[in-house]
Amino acid sequence: MTQGPAPRPLSDDALSELLGAQRFGTLATVKRSGHPHLTTMLYSWDPEARIARFSTTADRVKVAHLRREPRAALHVQGGDVWSFAVAEGEAEVSQITTAPGDAVGRELLGMIPQDARPADERGFLEQLVAERRVVLRLKVDRLYGTALDING
Repeated sequence: MTQGPAPRPLSDDALSELLGAQRFGTLATVKRSGHPHLTTMLYSWDPEARIARFSTTADRVKVAHLRREPRAALHVQGGDVWSFAVAEGEAEVSQITTAPGDAVGRELLGMIPQDARPADERGFLEQLVAERRVVLRLKVDRLYGTALDING
């Protein structure tokens, strides 16, 4: 078998760019047993603050995991199976949005790209309250990942 090129580590800027280019990733939290709990999640990336934000409901198991053990990681796939970024850090869980347009509801709304914002913003904010939505904020202190340069 012929040895091909090895994956190369990505720079911090390239990793941040990959996180910003994707919308879905796998969030890893820590179960009480110490095993990972993996969930595919929609997220938004704030490169300046180095925070990945996720919307979820207060009753999800990942919320309980993060309240007990805040260490978490986000894995994001690149354009091929050898390209990826991982963002590690500590996560915090916001308060539950309790009134349409409160700070948490506005943060959740702000996670939606401008061109995908709901036409009925008030209705959307009311739905967030009814669903007992929270924001998970992964404060990233370590990025790593690779890419594989293949021609052809």
